[in-house]
Amino acid sequence: MKRITVSLLAVLLLLTGLWLAADTLAPAPFTYFSFRAVFMQYSGVIGIGVMSVAMLLALRPKWLEPHLDGLDKIYRLHKWLGITALVVAIIHWWWAQGSKWMVGWGWLERPVRKPVSGETLGVIEGWLRGQRGVAESVGEWAFYAVVVLIVLALVKRFPYHWFVKTHKWIAAVYLALAYHSAVLTKVEYWTQPVGWLLAVLLLGGSVAALQTLTGRIGAGRKVSGTIDGLTDYPALRVLETAVVLEDGWRGHAAGQFAFVTSDRSEGAHPYTIASAWHPADRRLVFITKALGDHTSRLRERLKIGMPVTVEGPYGCFDFEDAQPHQIWVGAGIGITPFIARLKQRAATQDAKTVDLFHPTAEFDQAAIDRLTADVEAAGVRLHLLVDNKDGRLNGERIRAAVPEWRSASIWFCGPPGFGQTLRKDFLAHGLPPEHFHQELFQMR
Repeated sequence: MKRITVSLLAVLLLLTGLWLAADTLAPAPFTYFSFRAVFMQYSGVIGIGVMSVAMLLALRPKWLEPHLDGLDKIYRLHKWLGITALVVAIIHWWWAQGSKWMVGWGWLERPVRKPVSGETLGVIEGWLRGQRGVAESVGEWAFYAVVVLIVLALVKRFPYHWFVKTHKWIAAVYLALAYHSAVLTKVEYWTQPVGWLLAVLLLGGSVAALQTLTGRIGAGRKVSGTIDGLTDYPALRVLETAVVLEDGWRGHAAGQFAFVTSDRSEGAHPYTIASAWHPADRRLVFITKALGDHTSRLRERLKIGMPVTVEGPYGCFDFEDAQPHQIWVGAGIGITPFIARLKQRAATQDAKTVDLFHPTAEFDQAAIDRLTADVEAAGVRLHLLVDNKDGRLNGERIRAAVPEWRSASIWFCGPPGFGQTLRKDFLAHGLPPEHFHQELFQMR
Protein backbone atom coordinates (compact mmCIF):
# COMPACT_ATOMS: atom_id res chain seq x y z
CA MET A 1 0.00 0.00 0.00
CA LYS A 2 2.90 2.35 0.68
CA ARG A 3 4.10 2.05 -2.92
CA ILE A 4 0.61 2.92 -4.16
CA THR A 5 0.44 6.03 -1.97
CA VAL A 6 3.95 7.13 -2.92
CA SER A 7 3.25 6.60 -6.63
CA LEU A 8 0.00 8.59 -6.50
CA LEU A 9 1.69 11.46 -4.65
CA ALA A 10 4.64 11.37 -7.07
CA VAL A 11 2.32 11.80 -10.07
CA LEU A 12 0.48 14.69 -8.40
CA LEU A 13 3.67 16.41 -7.24
CA LEU A 14 5.36 16.05 -10.63
CA LEU A 15 2.41 17.55 -12.49
CA THR A 16 2.03 20.30 -9.88
CA GLY A 17 5.73 21.16 -9.85
CA LEU A 18 5.99 21.41 -13.62
CA TRP A 19 2.79 23.46 -13.80
CA LEU A 20 4.06 25.89 -11.12
CA ALA A 21 7.24 26.31 -13.16
CA ALA A 22 5.06 27.55 -16.03
CA ASP A 23 2.29 29.46 -14.21
CA THR A 24 1.11 30.66 -10.80
CA LEU A 25 -1.92 30.38 -8.53
CA ALA A 26 -1.37 33.99 -7.44
CA PRO A 27 -1.91 36.06 -10.60
CA ALA A 28 -1.58 39.83 -10.55
CA PRO A 29 -3.95 41.52 -10.20
CA PHE A 30 -5.60 38.86 -8.04
CA THR A 31 -9.31 38.76 -8.75
CA TYR A 32 -11.93 36.03 -8.78
CA PHE A 33 -11.75 35.66 -12.55
CA SER A 34 -7.95 35.91 -12.78
CA PHE A 35 -7.67 33.12 -10.19
CA ARG A 36 -10.38 31.15 -11.96
CA ALA A 37 -8.41 31.30 -15.21
CA VAL A 38 -5.20 29.87 -13.74
CA PHE A 39 -6.98 27.36 -11.51
CA MET A 40 -8.91 26.03 -14.49
CA GLN A 41 -5.57 25.44 -16.22
CA TYR A 42 -4.03 23.80 -13.15
CA SER A 43 -7.00 21.53 -12.40
CA GLY A 44 -7.24 20.66 -16.09
CA VAL A 45 -3.59 19.58 -16.21
CA ILE A 46 -3.95 17.53 -13.01
CA GLY A 47 -7.24 15.94 -14.08
CA ILE A 48 -6.20 14.84 -17.57
CA GLY A 49 -2.70 13.97 -16.30
CA VAL A 50 -3.84 11.45 -13.67
CA MET A 51 -6.49 10.07 -16.04
CA SER A 52 -3.82 9.53 -18.70
CA VAL A 53 -1.64 7.60 -16.23
CA ALA A 54 -4.71 5.54 -15.27
CA MET A 55 -5.30 4.74 -18.94
CA LEU A 56 -1.70 3.59 -19.35
CA LEU A 57 -1.98 1.35 -16.27
CA ALA A 58 -5.10 -0.24 -17.76
CA LEU A 59 -2.81 -1.85 -20.36
CA ARG A 60 -1.52 -4.22 -17.62
CA PRO A 61 2.16 -3.29 -18.09
CA LYS A 62 4.28 -6.30 -17.11
CA TRP A 63 7.46 -4.22 -16.82
CA LEU A 64 5.91 -2.16 -14.00
CA GLU A 65 4.86 -5.12 -11.85
CA PRO A 66 8.18 -5.56 -9.98
CA HIS A 67 8.21 -1.84 -9.11
CA LEU A 68 4.66 -1.78 -7.70
CA ASP A 69 4.63 -5.35 -6.35
CA GLY A 70 2.24 -6.88 -8.84
CA LEU A 71 -0.70 -6.16 -11.12
CA ASP A 72 -3.08 -6.21 -8.14
CA LYS A 73 -1.26 -3.15 -6.76
CA ILE A 74 -1.19 -1.56 -10.23
CA TYR A 75 -4.96 -1.89 -10.40
CA ARG A 76 -5.30 -0.39 -6.92
CA LEU A 77 -3.22 2.60 -8.10
CA HIS A 78 -5.39 2.73 -11.25
CA LYS A 79 -8.47 2.92 -9.01
CA TRP A 80 -7.11 5.76 -6.88
CA LEU A 81 -5.98 7.67 -9.94
CA GLY A 82 -9.52 7.34 -11.26
CA ILE A 83 -10.98 8.60 -7.97
CA THR A 84 -8.52 11.52 -8.00
CA ALA A 85 -9.45 12.35 -11.58
CA LEU A 86 -13.14 12.27 -10.62
CA VAL A 87 -12.67 14.66 -7.68
CA VAL A 88 -10.48 17.07 -9.67
CA ALA A 89 -12.91 16.95 -12.62
CA ILE A 90 -15.84 17.89 -10.37
CA ILE A 91 -13.89 20.85 -8.97
CA HIS A 92 -12.81 21.87 -12.48
CA TRP A 93 -16.41 21.64 -13.73
CA TRP A 94 -17.71 23.73 -10.82
CA TRP A 95 -15.26 26.55 -11.47
CA ALA A 96 -16.33 26.53 -15.11
CA GLN A 97 -20.10 26.14 -14.77
CA GLY A 98 -20.57 27.57 -11.28
CA SER A 99 -18.94 30.84 -12.27
CA LYS A 100 -21.27 31.16 -15.26
CA TRP A 101 -24.27 30.51 -13.04
CA MET A 102 -23.11 33.09 -10.51
CA VAL A 103 -22.77 35.65 -13.28
CA GLY A 104 -26.31 34.83 -14.39
CA TRP A 105 -27.58 35.18 -10.82
CA GLY A 106 -25.93 38.58 -10.57
CA TRP A 107 -23.44 37.48 -7.91
CA LEU A 108 -20.45 38.13 -10.16
CA GLU A 109 -19.71 40.55 -12.98
CA ARG A 110 -17.99 39.04 -15.98
CA PRO A 111 -14.81 40.95 -16.93
CA VAL A 112 -14.59 42.53 -20.36
CA ARG A 113 -12.44 40.44 -22.69
CA LYS A 114 -9.89 42.23 -24.79
CA PRO A 115 -10.36 41.52 -28.48
CA VAL A 116 -7.58 39.50 -30.10
CA SER A 117 -6.72 40.14 -33.71
CA GLY A 118 -6.35 37.03 -35.82
CA GLU A 119 -3.34 38.62 -37.49
CA THR A 120 -1.38 38.44 -34.19
CA LEU A 121 -1.97 34.70 -33.83
CA GLY A 122 -0.03 31.90 -35.44
CA VAL A 123 -1.79 29.32 -37.58
CA ILE A 124 -1.93 26.68 -34.82
CA GLU A 125 -2.95 29.12 -32.09
CA GLY A 126 -5.62 30.59 -34.35
CA TRP A 127 -7.01 27.13 -35.09
CA LEU A 128 -7.03 26.24 -31.39
CA ARG A 129 -8.93 29.42 -30.52
CA GLY A 130 -11.45 28.60 -33.21
CA GLN A 131 -12.03 25.19 -31.57
CA ARG A 132 -12.62 26.52 -28.05
CA GLY A 133 -16.42 26.54 -28.18
CA VAL A 134 -16.60 22.98 -29.49
CA ALA A 135 -13.96 21.78 -27.02
CA GLU A 136 -15.84 23.29 -24.07
CA SER A 137 -19.08 21.57 -25.10
CA VAL A 138 -17.32 18.24 -25.72
CA GLY A 139 -15.57 18.51 -22.36
CA GLU A 140 -18.78 19.26 -20.48
CA TRP A 141 -20.68 16.25 -21.87
CA ALA A 142 -17.63 14.02 -21.50
CA PHE A 143 -17.44 15.10 -17.86
CA TYR A 144 -21.02 13.98 -17.22
CA ALA A 145 -20.31 10.64 -18.88
CA VAL A 146 -17.08 9.98 -16.99
CA VAL A 147 -18.73 10.78 -13.63
CA VAL A 148 -21.41 8.15 -14.28
CA LEU A 149 -18.92 5.55 -15.53
CA ILE A 150 -16.45 5.99 -12.67
CA VAL A 151 -19.20 5.90 -10.05
CA LEU A 152 -20.53 2.67 -11.57
CA ALA A 153 -17.03 1.22 -11.42
CA LEU A 154 -16.81 2.03 -7.71
CA VAL A 155 -20.20 0.52 -6.80
CA LYS A 156 -19.42 -3.09 -5.86
CA ARG A 157 -23.05 -4.16 -6.23
CA PHE A 158 -23.00 -3.22 -9.90
CA PRO A 159 -22.65 -6.64 -11.66
CA TYR A 160 -19.13 -7.43 -12.83
CA HIS A 161 -20.13 -8.29 -16.41
CA TRP A 162 -21.87 -4.92 -16.75
CA PHE A 163 -18.88 -3.23 -15.11
CA VAL A 164 -16.59 -4.75 -17.76
CA LYS A 165 -18.81 -3.47 -20.57
CA THR A 166 -19.38 0.04 -19.20
CA HIS A 167 -15.85 0.59 -17.91
CA LYS A 168 -14.51 0.05 -21.41
CA TRP A 169 -16.34 3.16 -22.60
CA ILE A 170 -14.26 5.36 -20.32
CA ALA A 171 -11.65 4.98 -23.05
CA ALA A 172 -13.95 6.70 -25.57
CA VAL A 173 -14.74 9.44 -23.07
CA TYR A 174 -11.01 9.86 -22.44
CA LEU A 175 -10.43 10.60 -26.14
CA ALA A 176 -13.04 13.37 -25.92
CA LEU A 177 -11.38 14.79 -22.81
CA ALA A 178 -7.97 14.59 -24.47
CA TYR A 179 -9.29 16.73 -27.34
CA HIS A 180 -10.82 19.14 -24.80
CA SER A 181 -7.47 19.43 -22.97
CA ALA A 182 -5.33 19.79 -26.09
CA VAL A 183 -7.46 22.69 -27.35
CA LEU A 184 -7.96 24.55 -24.05
CA THR A 185 -4.51 24.19 -22.51
CA LYS A 186 -2.57 27.45 -22.65
CA VAL A 187 -0.50 27.62 -25.81
CA GLU A 188 2.49 28.85 -23.76
CA TYR A 189 2.61 25.55 -21.85
CA TRP A 190 3.50 23.51 -24.93
CA THR A 191 6.98 25.07 -25.10
CA GLN A 192 7.73 24.21 -21.45
CA PRO A 193 8.29 20.95 -19.51
CA VAL A 194 4.69 20.79 -18.29
CA GLY A 195 3.51 20.87 -21.89
CA TRP A 196 6.05 18.27 -23.00
CA LEU A 197 4.91 15.89 -20.24
CA LEU A 198 1.27 16.60 -21.01
CA ALA A 199 1.83 15.87 -24.70
CA VAL A 200 3.45 12.52 -23.86
CA LEU A 201 0.63 11.61 -21.49
CA LEU A 202 -2.08 12.60 -23.97
CA LEU A 203 -0.43 10.61 -26.73
CA GLY A 204 0.16 7.57 -24.52
CA GLY A 205 -3.32 7.76 -23.02
CA SER A 206 -4.90 8.01 -26.47
CA VAL A 207 -2.99 4.95 -27.69
CA ALA A 208 -4.08 3.08 -24.55
CA ALA A 209 -7.69 4.15 -25.14
CA LEU A 210 -7.62 2.86 -28.71
CA GLN A 211 -6.13 -0.45 -27.58
CA THR A 212 -8.87 -0.74 -24.98
CA LEU A 213 -11.66 -0.04 -27.47
CA THR A 214 -10.25 -2.53 -29.98
CA GLY A 215 -9.73 -5.28 -27.40
CA ARG A 216 -5.95 -5.31 -27.75
CA ILE A 217 -5.06 -5.23 -24.04
CA GLY A 218 -2.81 -8.20 -23.23
CA ALA A 219 -3.06 -9.52 -26.81
CA GLY A 220 0.54 -10.72 -26.78
CA ARG A 221 -0.02 -12.72 -23.59
CA LYS A 222 -3.17 -14.60 -24.62
CA VAL A 223 -3.15 -18.34 -25.23
CA SER A 224 -6.02 -20.58 -26.29
CA GLY A 225 -6.90 -23.63 -24.23
CA THR A 226 -9.48 -26.33 -23.67
CA ILE A 227 -11.23 -27.37 -20.45
CA ASP A 228 -9.90 -30.80 -19.57
CA GLY A 229 -11.40 -31.44 -16.15
CA LEU A 230 -14.07 -30.18 -13.73
CA THR A 231 -14.28 -31.09 -10.04
CA ASP A 232 -17.14 -29.72 -7.95
CA TYR A 233 -17.07 -29.31 -4.15
CA PRO A 234 -20.72 -28.44 -3.35
CA ALA A 235 -20.21 -27.99 0.39
CA LEU A 236 -17.59 -25.32 -0.30
CA ARG A 237 -19.38 -23.87 -3.35
CA VAL A 238 -16.04 -24.32 -5.12
CA LEU A 239 -15.28 -25.51 -8.65
CA GLU A 240 -11.87 -26.76 -9.76
CA THR A 241 -11.25 -26.35 -13.48
CA ALA A 242 -8.32 -27.87 -15.39
CA VAL A 243 -7.33 -26.25 -18.68
CA VAL A 244 -4.86 -27.64 -21.22
CA LEU A 245 -3.15 -24.80 -23.09
CA GLU A 246 -1.91 -24.65 -26.64
CA ASP A 247 1.67 -23.60 -27.35
CA GLY A 248 2.61 -20.08 -26.34
CA TRP A 249 2.27 -20.01 -22.56
CA ARG A 250 5.54 -18.74 -21.08
CA GLY A 251 5.13 -20.51 -17.77
CA HIS A 252 4.24 -19.03 -14.40
CA ALA A 253 5.38 -18.90 -10.80
CA ALA A 254 3.22 -20.37 -8.06
CA GLY A 255 1.01 -17.63 -6.65
CA GLN A 256 0.44 -15.78 -9.92
CA PHE A 257 -2.94 -15.33 -11.60
CA ALA A 258 -4.39 -15.09 -15.09
CA PHE A 259 -7.41 -13.62 -16.86
CA VAL A 260 -9.67 -16.33 -18.25
CA THR A 261 -12.36 -15.86 -20.88
CA SER A 262 -14.90 -18.64 -21.30
CA ASP A 263 -17.66 -16.42 -22.68
CA ARG A 264 -16.80 -13.43 -24.89
CA SER A 265 -19.97 -11.61 -23.86
CA GLU A 266 -18.97 -11.97 -20.20
CA GLY A 267 -15.38 -10.89 -20.72
CA ALA A 268 -12.20 -11.93 -18.91
CA HIS A 269 -12.19 -12.74 -15.19
CA PRO A 270 -9.06 -12.94 -13.01
CA TYR A 271 -8.36 -16.25 -11.28
CA THR A 272 -5.41 -17.38 -9.19
CA ILE A 273 -3.57 -20.35 -10.72
CA ALA A 274 -3.73 -23.36 -8.40
CA SER A 275 -1.11 -25.51 -10.12
CA ALA A 276 2.62 -25.56 -10.75
CA TRP A 277 3.75 -25.29 -14.37
CA HIS A 278 4.85 -28.42 -16.24
CA PRO A 279 5.62 -27.72 -19.93
CA ALA A 280 5.16 -31.39 -20.76
CA ASP A 281 1.38 -31.39 -20.09
CA ARG A 282 0.70 -27.61 -20.42
CA ARG A 283 -2.05 -27.81 -17.79
CA LEU A 284 -3.35 -25.01 -15.56
CA VAL A 285 -5.78 -25.50 -12.69
CA PHE A 286 -8.10 -22.75 -11.45
CA ILE A 287 -10.17 -22.91 -8.27
CA THR A 288 -13.20 -20.61 -8.15
CA LYS A 289 -15.77 -20.00 -5.45
CA ALA A 290 -19.39 -19.04 -6.13
CA LEU A 291 -19.27 -15.50 -4.76
CA GLY A 292 -21.08 -13.54 -7.48
CA ASP A 293 -23.41 -13.88 -10.43
CA HIS A 294 -20.68 -15.07 -12.81
CA THR A 295 -18.91 -17.58 -10.55
CA SER A 296 -22.27 -18.95 -9.35
CA ARG A 297 -23.11 -19.98 -12.90
CA LEU A 298 -19.79 -21.62 -13.77
CA ARG A 299 -20.67 -25.15 -12.63
CA GLU A 300 -23.69 -25.16 -14.98
CA ARG A 301 -22.04 -23.39 -17.90
CA LEU A 302 -18.54 -24.88 -18.11
CA LYS A 303 -18.19 -28.17 -19.99
CA ILE A 304 -15.36 -30.57 -20.76
CA GLY A 305 -13.89 -29.68 -24.15
CA MET A 306 -15.05 -26.05 -24.03
CA PRO A 307 -12.51 -23.58 -25.51
CA VAL A 308 -11.18 -20.79 -23.30
CA THR A 309 -8.61 -18.00 -23.58
CA VAL A 310 -6.04 -17.47 -20.85
CA GLU A 311 -4.06 -14.24 -20.51
CA GLY A 312 -1.06 -13.86 -18.22
CA PRO A 313 0.58 -14.67 -15.99
CA TYR A 314 0.42 -11.66 -13.68
CA GLY A 315 1.28 -10.87 -10.09
CA CYS A 316 4.27 -10.84 -7.74
CA PHE A 317 2.81 -13.01 -4.98
CA ASP A 318 5.60 -15.48 -5.73
CA PHE A 319 6.96 -16.49 -2.28
CA GLU A 320 10.44 -15.23 -3.15
CA ASP A 321 12.28 -13.73 -0.18
CA ALA A 322 15.40 -14.23 1.95
CA GLN A 323 13.67 -15.26 5.18
CA PRO A 324 14.48 -18.77 6.47
CA HIS A 325 10.89 -19.32 7.58
CA GLN A 326 7.55 -18.49 5.98
CA ILE A 327 4.05 -18.28 7.46
CA TRP A 328 1.27 -18.74 4.94
CA VAL A 329 -2.29 -17.69 5.67
CA GLY A 330 -4.83 -18.86 3.11
CA ALA A 331 -8.26 -17.81 4.34
CA GLY A 332 -11.16 -19.55 2.61
CA ILE A 333 -10.70 -19.50 -1.17
CA GLY A 334 -7.46 -17.61 -0.47
CA ILE A 335 -5.86 -21.04 -0.12
CA THR A 336 -5.55 -21.18 -3.94
CA PRO A 337 -2.05 -19.70 -4.45
CA PHE A 338 -0.69 -21.85 -1.63
CA ILE A 339 -1.93 -25.01 -3.33
CA ALA A 340 0.13 -24.06 -6.36
CA ARG A 341 3.17 -23.40 -4.18
CA LEU A 342 2.71 -26.71 -2.35
CA LYS A 343 2.82 -28.59 -5.64
CA GLN A 344 5.87 -26.65 -6.80
CA ARG A 345 7.61 -27.17 -3.46
CA ALA A 346 6.97 -30.92 -3.56
CA ALA A 347 8.78 -31.06 -6.89
CA THR A 348 11.72 -28.81 -5.94
CA GLN A 349 12.19 -29.73 -2.25
CA ASP A 350 12.53 -26.15 -0.98
CA ALA A 351 14.62 -25.93 2.21
CA LYS A 352 12.54 -23.18 3.87
CA THR A 353 10.38 -24.20 6.81
CA VAL A 354 6.74 -23.28 6.30
CA ASP A 355 3.62 -23.10 8.48
CA LEU A 356 0.34 -22.97 6.56
CA PHE A 357 -2.75 -21.63 8.33
CA HIS A 358 -6.05 -22.36 6.62
CA PRO A 359 -9.01 -20.78 8.43
CA THR A 360 -12.31 -21.61 6.78
CA ALA A 361 -15.99 -21.26 7.57
CA GLU A 362 -16.90 -24.29 5.43
CA PHE A 363 -15.62 -27.87 5.58
CA ASP A 364 -15.42 -30.54 2.89
CA GLN A 365 -13.55 -33.72 3.77
CA ALA A 366 -12.53 -34.51 0.18
CA ALA A 367 -10.99 -31.07 -0.27
CA ILE A 368 -9.19 -31.28 3.09
CA ASP A 369 -7.85 -34.74 2.21
CA ARG A 370 -6.35 -33.37 -1.01
CA LEU A 371 -4.89 -30.37 0.83
CA THR A 372 -3.42 -32.67 3.51
CA ALA A 373 -1.80 -34.85 0.84
CA ASP A 374 -0.25 -31.77 -0.83
CA VAL A 375 1.00 -30.48 2.53
CA GLU A 376 2.65 -33.80 3.41
CA ALA A 377 4.30 -34.09 0.01
CA ALA A 378 5.68 -30.54 0.35
CA GLY A 379 6.92 -30.93 3.93
CA VAL A 380 4.77 -28.10 5.30
CA ARG A 381 3.05 -27.87 8.69
CA LEU A 382 -0.70 -27.42 8.33
CA HIS A 383 -2.83 -25.53 10.87
CA LEU A 384 -6.49 -26.07 9.93
CA LEU A 385 -9.09 -23.94 11.70
CA VAL A 386 -12.81 -24.43 11.03
CA ASP A 387 -14.59 -21.34 12.37
CA ASN A 388 -17.51 -22.98 14.19
CA LYS A 389 -15.23 -25.53 15.86
CA ASP A 390 -11.83 -23.89 16.33
CA GLY A 391 -12.73 -20.20 16.51
CA ARG A 392 -11.21 -17.33 14.57
CA LEU A 393 -7.56 -16.99 13.62
CA ASN A 394 -5.66 -13.95 14.83
CA GLY A 395 -2.09 -12.77 15.25
CA GLU A 396 -1.82 -14.06 18.80
CA ARG A 397 -2.73 -17.62 17.75
CA ILE A 398 -0.18 -17.54 14.92
CA ARG A 399 2.59 -16.31 17.21
CA ALA A 400 1.75 -19.00 19.78
CA ALA A 401 1.92 -21.71 17.11
CA VAL A 402 5.08 -20.37 15.45
CA PRO A 403 7.57 -19.16 18.10
CA GLU A 404 10.11 -18.24 15.38
CA TRP A 405 7.69 -15.79 13.72
CA ARG A 406 10.11 -12.85 14.16
CA SER A 407 12.49 -14.41 11.60
CA ALA A 408 9.67 -15.29 9.22
CA SER A 409 7.85 -13.61 6.39
CA ILE A 410 4.06 -13.74 6.23
CA TRP A 411 2.19 -14.39 2.98
CA PHE A 412 -1.53 -13.68 3.17
CA CYS A 413 -4.34 -14.30 0.70
CA GLY A 414 -7.97 -13.91 1.71
CA PRO A 415 -10.50 -11.24 2.72
CA PRO A 416 -8.78 -7.81 2.51
CA GLY A 417 -10.06 -6.65 5.90
CA PHE A 418 -8.75 -9.76 7.63
CA GLY A 419 -5.38 -9.27 5.95
CA GLN A 420 -5.12 -5.64 7.03
CA THR A 421 -6.00 -6.60 10.61
CA LEU A 422 -3.26 -9.24 10.69
CA ARG A 423 -0.78 -6.85 9.13
CA LYS A 424 -1.42 -4.13 11.73
CA ASP A 425 -1.19 -6.68 14.53
CA PHE A 426 2.16 -8.09 13.40
CA LEU A 427 3.65 -4.69 12.63
CA ALA A 428 2.63 -3.53 16.11
CA HIS A 429 4.61 -6.50 17.48
CA GLY A 430 7.72 -5.57 15.52
CA LEU A 431 7.45 -7.41 12.19
CA PRO A 432 9.10 -5.30 9.44
CA PRO A 433 6.48 -4.09 6.91
CA GLU A 434 8.41 -5.59 4.00
CA HIS A 435 8.01 -9.05 5.56
CA PHE A 436 4.21 -9.00 5.24
CA HIS A 437 2.97 -9.84 1.75
CA GLN A 438 -0.71 -9.52 0.87
CA GLU A 439 -2.45 -10.14 -2.44
CA LEU A 440 -5.00 -7.37 -3.13
CA PHE A 441 -7.10 -9.60 -5.34
CA GLN A 442 -9.74 -7.04 -6.25
CA MET A 443 -9.74 -5.81 -9.84
CA ARG A 444 -12.23 -2.95 -9.31
